[in-house]
Amino acid sequence: MNNNDLENWLMAVGVCLGSTAALYFIRAVMLRRLGDLSRRTVTRVDDLAVRMLRKTYLVFLLAIGVHLGSILLVMPDSWRLVISRIAVGSLLLQLAIWGDTGLRGWRAQLLATPGDGARKASSTILFFMMRLVVWTVAFLMMLDNFGFNITALVASLGVGGIAVALATQNILGDLFASLSIMLDKPFEVGDFIIVGDALGAVEYIGLKTTRLRGLGGEQIVFSNGELLRSRIHNHKRMLSRRVAFVLRVAYGTAESQITAIPAMIREIVTARSDVDFERAHFFRYGDWSLDFEVVYHFKSPDYILHMDAQQDILLQVYRAFQREGIQFAHPLSIVRVADPKDPAGGWHAPGAGASPLRH
Repeated sequence: MNNNDLENWLMAVGVCLGSTAALYFIRAVMLRRLGDLSRRTVTRVDDLAVRMLRKTYLVFLLAIGVHLGSILLVMPDSWRLVISRIAVGSLLLQLAIWGDTGLRGWRAQLLATPGDGARKASSTILFFMMRLVVWTVAFLMMLDNFGFNITALVASLGVGGIAVALATQNILGDLFASLSIMLDKPFEVGDFIIVGDALGAVEYIGLKTTRLRGLGGEQIVFSNGELLRSRIHNHKRMLSRRVAFVLRVAYGTAESQITAIPAMIREIVTARSDVDFERAHFFRYGDWSLDFEVVYHFKSPDYILHMDAQQDILLQVYRAFQREGIQFAHPLSIVRVADPKDPAGGWHAPGAGASPLRH
């Protein structure tokens, strides 16, 4: 250190103070611009960036400034190494503070939004685990930066982590599935969903399980991992309902009546403003009926309103059929009565040889 003259010291101090002031000025400018941007937008990313930048401490900027200024001085390698490690350690600590501040800000934004308490409680625990990971990684990196051998520590943590993961793999799977549900939101509390042969309203979303309230009043419990591996039908997010039903008309109905049925149904369905008519066709000769298929789209996902509309349409069809004298078909079987023109011994049963089947 005695090899440095006054000019070197003045230059080093100038670089130290100048770089620190420049970094502080850049922080102030970015805070002002991001603050103006966050007030004009509704996104949350800029709010998190402002919150993180406010946690930039002057002492860390000064540590970086001291490191830059020390480059201009002649000093032993041991001293230079100490200053370098302090600067890197300060940078690592500042990054950890930024990460922790970002996670806490994200959690605060999540808790401020309307939602169920169970999901918020789950998110609090998950955010705590994420913060723990951030500080653990930062602590290990700082130990490594200051010359400590962390290989054995990391190896022991890895072996212990593998053992814990194997012992609790189902719990961890459900935990990460809960995180996926929280972030992706395939359903929320109150949504009516169908999973396989189970259906009901979502009542609770926890760290390990999700619970539905079935139509019969029973509670249905799924593990989160099992739930995400299944195909989920979310009926609350349905925009419209496609409705298809079959009308069965009796054989013997006049051709003019059969021809008029599709137009008659079209007129009934299109008279409603909450329904989009798609088609009505005579599409099949059934075993005991002439079958017409009717398809329309109900514009609301509400099940009760859909049933009210379908009931009204069916009643209108029933009245129209009565008015036109069109009969609905019903299952029937035909009994054949012996005719004088039949063979004298009656018809032989198939494969019965000479034994007659008499009527």
